[in-house]
Amino acid sequence: MRTALLLLLLLAIAAVPGSLVPQRSSDPNGVVQYFADNPDLAPVLDSFQMFDVYTSVWFSAIYLLLFVSLIGCIIPRTKHHLEALRARPPKTPARLSRLSAYTERELDGGADDAADAAADAETAIASASTELKKAGYRVERYDQRGVPSVSAERGYLRETGNLVFHTALVGVLVTVAIGGGFGFSGQRVIVEGQSFVNTLAAYDSFNPGRFFDDGRLTPYRLTLDELDAVYETENTDALGQPIDFTAHVTIDGPDGSAERDVKVNEPLYEYGTDVYLLGNGYAPTITVRDPDGEVIFTDSVPFLPQDANLTSIGVIKVPDGLDEQIGMVGFFYPTQSTLSTGAYTSTYPDLVFPVLTLNVYSGDLGIDDGTPRSVYQLDTSGMEQLTGGQTGVDSVELMPGESTELPNGLGTVEFATATPDAAGDDFSQSVPRFASFDVHHDPSQVWVLVFALLILGGLLLSLFVPRRRMWVKAVTRPDGRVVLEYAGLARGDDPGLERAVEEFADRHAGPRPRSDDPVVE
Repeated sequence: MRTALLLLLLLAIAAVPGSLVPQRSSDPNGVVQYFADNPDLAPVLDSFQMFDVYTSVWFSAIYLLLFVSLIGCIIPRTKHHLEALRARPPKTPARLSRLSAYTERELDGGADDAADAAADAETAIASASTELKKAGYRVERYDQRGVPSVSAERGYLRETGNLVFHTALVGVLVTVAIGGGFGFSGQRVIVEGQSFVNTLAAYDSFNPGRFFDDGRLTPYRLTLDELDAVYETENTDALGQPIDFTAHVTIDGPDGSAERDVKVNEPLYEYGTDVYLLGNGYAPTITVRDPDGEVIFTDSVPFLPQDANLTSIGVIKVPDGLDEQIGMVGFFYPTQSTLSTGAYTSTYPDLVFPVLTLNVYSGDLGIDDGTPRSVYQLDTSGMEQLTGGQTGVDSVELMPGESTELPNGLGTVEFATATPDAAGDDFSQSVPRFASFDVHHDPSQVWVLVFALLILGGLLLSLFVPRRRMWVKAVTRPDGRVVLEYAGLARGDDPGLERAVEEFADRHAGPRPRSDDPVVE
């Protein structure tokens, strides 16, 4: 058992690196970024499988050793416990007075002869046996050299709970190791009004279990109808703090169509998958036209929030339709304000005075050679900056519904508004929002819950059910008096044992006479 505890502690320590560095299974983009930021350290960590901690050789070895150790602990203890359940309670010790939990009572009156004394002793032991059975003890009568006694034992549930605890722990290990292999998790960003179909190609990132089969994906469509955000407006000390986010979605699947709400920590469960709302932000609708006015690009582009007031950064890539490829790095301010340095910032997360600025680049986007590129990053190594920065040309600055010329006669760019008919100063619905969802399927969850409840139940039994042995012996003294001896023994620490022996003696033979009781002659 000590070995299993040490291995469990070692497993917990071995899991720590997985929270310190990004993991390929859950954050592949983070791993790529870590290699870019730490070109010397990352290969060293990779050689020790630090980016694949939970599937590494050393983590798996600890996991398997813990499993084997638990099995090696459970089997012999189960065998011993079954033998104890079939065994008779042990014989009554010859000298009960040596036990720490000991007391005695004298039967009222005295027998006229030895036969009456023996009958009184037998009657007392029979009643003690009955009382012990009612208290949940297994009892066995013994007669040692004419001295009748009863031996009783209870608390087998303590060891049963202990075995249930360790067996359920093994069940959790097996369930997580095998059951998790049939699950998956995937992430998808959806803009208001857009849909996501539950197919492998539709995910932004996808992490399957080792036994996952994409044929098991249930075909359904998730449409983000609207994302409601509620911010603090009354308390000036917490102005702009988020109070609630609600994604109103429509699910279309084999069972028909249904409208649902998804909140933070209140996932949607449909077709065997849990859909969690992870984050949200704004997705400005950008339209690019060529010099002839033809639309060559239009899309609502998710901008990633950078602070609590949703100052956001996004990237627009236009690979076709113009004389040369262009890219734009955008900065979106829901409620634009100017700092003393002249830089822009957002002072409130909702749309009060939205402003979009764009730094425009032209050249090679680096996507024609098939190299995977992040949609949230722009590789400017092969591009020329046309606006913003050190170019001497101001960044393109737009509000919803406005458009302007691109440099070098490349065309025009428009920041489209979602509410063209709204009042001129009403921007509250002018920019669509996006929501980031995590779709999770884990068939082992139910079994993990079952085993977790068994672990809890087994632990409670092993902690609060005392394992006790109790003996009652009727000793006939030479003068004919019958003295009942009561004693108890606990397996392990049992602070209530002495009290239990005294209470049983009081209940069976009456309370012990006090030294200050009056003597009646």
